[in-house]
Amino acid sequence: MMRIFVLLISYFFCANAFSQNQIPEKPDYSNLNCWAAHPYKKDLSDMLPKELQGKYETDTSVDVFFIHPTSYTKKKKFGQNASVYDKDLNEKTDEGSINFQASVFNSSSRVFAPRYRQAHLSSFFPIDNLDSSNAVAAFDLAYKDVKEAFEFYLNNFNNGRPIIIASHSQGTFHARTLLKDFFDGTTLQNQLVAAYLVGYYVPSNLTKNIPACAKPNSTGCIVSWRTFEYNFKPEYINFETQPAIVTNPITWDIDKPIATKEENKGILKRDFDEVNYNLIDANVVGNILWVTKPQVFGIGLLKKNYHVADYNFFYESIKQNVADRVKAFGEKRKY
Repeated sequence: MMRIFVLLISYFFCANAFSQNQIPEKPDYSNLNCWAAHPYKKDLSDMLPKELQGKYETDTSVDVFFIHPTSYTKKKKFGQNASVYDKDLNEKTDEGSINFQASVFNSSSRVFAPRYRQAHLSSFFPIDNLDSSNAVAAFDLAYKDVKEAFEFYLNNFNNGRPIIIASHSQGTFHARTLLKDFFDGTTLQNQLVAAYLVGYYVPSNLTKNIPACAKPNSTGCIVSWRTFEYNFKPEYINFETQPAIVTNPITWDIDKPIATKEENKGILKRDFDEVNYNLIDANVVGNILWVTKPQVFGIGLLKKNYHVADYNFFYESIKQNVADRVKAFGEKRKY
């Protein structure tokens, strides 16, 4: 009896270990279903809040390659990496970041957003050496997909068009590497309008040849920010060894690190169609961005870390800034 019990326990742990390390089927980027957003299909990146409809002139001479954040946050039903073929997870991705983040670029670009075998949220918080190695493997697999998707995009859709790289959270973790692998010091750098690397640490020395954006119409550069309530500084910020690139997403000017809520062009609320004004200020402090706690329903649930609202809080400001940079890039190309 004891032997049977031991065998059953051993089987349970082996089966569990296998389930945690299984590799989901790889995406096929010739299949539009493997894209959360793509100009050849109708998707939630095409949406525009009612209040902004008709306000912006559409210009799709530029492409944005958007890398979505982590939506694989609950039970590890696929192991350490998510499947790109799961209907429920894809809906969560699309109704979240594709709708509320990728859509900010739709007036100024064609939006490409690949599905990828994203690492589970727990990969950001390994608790021992075994978990650390699993986390590294999970992120490596996720980036492999992102890289393959970008190569597919370049080979099949780009045709020399200007490019914006945009991302949030885990997406920015991968976008940092993508920027170094494909743009830093390469001929492709000449096509880079800007990189919006939001919601994750972006060190100032990330690349050798791509600077932080200094002005609202700077091009070929990087903008980044992470949003927290005034006077709140997460402990992990203290372990960052390099100054971060931090952009004020209201002024977009390194000489204007502070902006009032009246200068904010508009925030996007949780129902998507409602844009509010005069609610969010912004102040660059060290490696992060501080905002005064807004009077918005449900804000208390975020507990001073406004990570999920990095785009929402500055939605219309971002939309206008993208248009400004696209225009500036086009004018430079004329010469």
